[in-house]
Amino acid sequence: MGLFSFLTKEIAMDLGTANTIIVHNDKIVVDEPSIVALDQTGKIIAIGTKAQQMHGKTHDNIRTVRPLRDGVIADFDSAEHMIRGMIKMSTTKNRLFTSSLKIVVGIPSGSTEVERRAVRDSSEHAGAREVWMIYEPMAAAIGIGIDVEAPEGNMIIDIGGGTTEIAVISLGGIVANKSIRIAGDDFTEDIREYMRHQHNIKVFERTAESIKINVGSALSELDEPPPDYMVRGPHQMTALPVEIPISYQEISHCLDKSISKIETALMNVLERTPPELYADIFKNGIWLTGGGALLRGLDKRLSDKTNLPVKVSEDPLHAVARGTGIALKNVDKFNFLMR
Repeated sequence: MGLFSFLTKEIAMDLGTANTIIVHNDKIVVDEPSIVALDQTGKIIAIGTKAQQMHGKTHDNIRTVRPLRDGVIADFDSAEHMIRGMIKMSTTKNRLFTSSLKIVVGIPSGSTEVERRAVRDSSEHAGAREVWMIYEPMAAAIGIGIDVEAPEGNMIIDIGGGTTEIAVISLGGIVANKSIRIAGDDFTEDIREYMRHQHNIKVFERTAESIKINVGSALSELDEPPPDYMVRGPHQMTALPVEIPISYQEISHCLDKSISKIETALMNVLERTPPELYADIFKNGIWLTGGGALLRGLDKRLSDKTNLPVKVSEDPLHAVARGTGIALKNVDKFNFLMR
């Protein structure tokens, strides 16, 4: 540790499509929705939860923007403002000196060079002196306690807001992987479409998200089914208010197409997995992380599809963030980090 290391602030960031999580000193100090609210001049009005509360309720002078789409930065300026604002949220206010900033950021394993450059540039413009990157499935594996450097195969499925990351990890590297842009946001959009076509009711993202949380399911038959969820909104034809109950069976039907695409990607990765590692996965099972892992019955559906044990990790929402935090403390040790 250098003489002036106390002047360097080190943070780990899970820069997600749905939520951005910042870890500092092994603690989650920021966990906010990845959204900003701007006025007509482009000035930031709100970030995170406050901006999300405005989403879908704004007038002409305010607009809300989600800077990330499909796991990558779609709006560079908004992303920079959001990262800068969230770093400020994580900063203690009683510092005498301005710290230089060192960041490790989790990125999708299918990121292109251009997409990686966008993350680096946004982080540097937000004040970072050093920027390291780690692939999200690797971070998730570290976050749930897997020894990623062991000569043993482990499979991770990280279902976030914008991407689903499927990877086989061994000896500190990714042996086989696939990153598809089918994830939580697509589930939400599927529900919106279903409500519009099946029930003639308009719902916005937040309502669709609530439906997903309350009655979202990957199976049409569950051992412990949730009660029906009441949805309120305007009828498409009459604009009059309607209230209808939605069951988990309906949602499992409308999510079937997207989940089938995740199953196809999973089988593709398993086909490309070396036999020795396949045997390890058969023994260790497949780990589910990310917000999508909380979808009811998803572990059983994937297990039935692959004939392999599938387990939902503990605290799947924060697995990537915690793994990124561990990588931050071991930058010199982990050779899979990218500068």
